[in-house]
Amino acid sequence: MAKVNVYLTFDGNCEEAFNFYKSVFGGDFDLRRFSEMPPQEGSPPMSEEMGRKIMHVSYPISEETILMASDRGGWGPDLVVGNNFSISVNPDSEEEALRVFKGLSDGGNIITPMEKTFWNALFGMCTDRFGINWMVNYLLPSA
Repeated sequence: MAKVNVYLTFDGNCEEAFNFYKSVFGGDFDLRRFSEMPPQEGSPPMSEEMGRKIMHVSYPISEETILMASDRGGWGPDLVVGNNFSISVNPDSEEEALRVFKGLSDGGNIITPMEKTFWNALFGMCTDRFGINWMVNYLLPSA
């Protein structure tokens, strides 16, 4: 059965927001900055400012719930406060990931097609026909 969590998008203040959430909920979070991404072939060099922004943060709130987020990276829908979230689905198998992504994107808009990523996952983003943003992320088995 897939796990479903909320994924928030910020306009440069993700780290500040998560430090605030940490002051409320306690615990710790794991974050990665855009500067940790491998260079994208054919893309211009990343600015220092962009490199300092948060590429991904994962914050376990409970055993069942993980709050995830990033700063806007220049892809995906335009950030509008109030719709700056996605629902993140983490399926248990590659087959389930492909089925869920195909179903959610049917009649909607594929933002990032399902493809293997540098974090060893099969990942895709779409907006469904009702305007809801989805992320499907299946962690591939280690080789």
